Amino acid sequence: MQRSARLAEIVEIVRDGRLHLARDIADALEVSIRTIYRDIDTLVASGVPIEGERGVGYLLREAVFLPPMALSLTELEALTLGMAIVQEAADEDLQAAARAVMRKVGEHASNRRQAPKSWGFGVYAFERARDGFRHMPLIRRAIREGLKLRIAYRSLDDRNSTRVIRPLQTEYWGRVWTCSAWCELRQDFRAFRIDRMQSCEPTGARFQPEAGKTIEDYLKHVADQMDPDRDGA
Repeated sequence: MQRSARLAEIVEIVRDGRLHLARDIADALEVSIRTIYRDIDTLVASGVPIEGERGVGYLLREAVFLPPMALSLTELEALTLGMAIVQEAADEDLQAAARAVMRKVGEHASNRRQAPKSWGFGVYAFERARDGFRHMPLIRRAIREGLKLRIAYRSLDDRNSTRVIRPLQTEYWGRVWTCSAWCELRQDFRAFRIDRMQSCEPTGARFQPEAGKTIEDYLKHVADQMDPDRDGA
């Protein structure tokens, strides 16, 4: 693995907000602990806000600074399409972030003469997706910080209920956004359409990762449900 790729991998490892020991990072990247110490020093010297020290561990709390990278025109096209979708199909915070990303890409692109003036994309958000945008900043924060949320929910057959949920991730399906969560009422995983949430507010309680209720457990649950060889007994 080239050093630039290894530096990027280290940033990905420590950006989850948890403390990571140098030996664990070294094991994951199959290098020596001394190499990790040198790489961390390089990242810190270049401005990446990694906190910690040798023998204690490292974590990244602030904004991520990516190392220099080269993108092909096809990769730029993919990035532009993704940012165009976000600008039309997300809340105001993410729309502003998408515009900022593309502005930075434009400012730092070294081969602007080859980039077309228009990528040929037209993206138009559905109104149903827009209905849930008012809840998205709170849901994203709750996922990051482990906040329990209380939602008033109206199902597709117009039944109303109040739930306390542990939000795990959001998904965009091209027409609507959903929030996959652990539902404390049902004591099971549920996917809630965000545009069907009549209200959404923090309960004041937090949650910690708990066996059987994490995003990894949810994704395994989904994979098991889709497995054609799964025993349905």
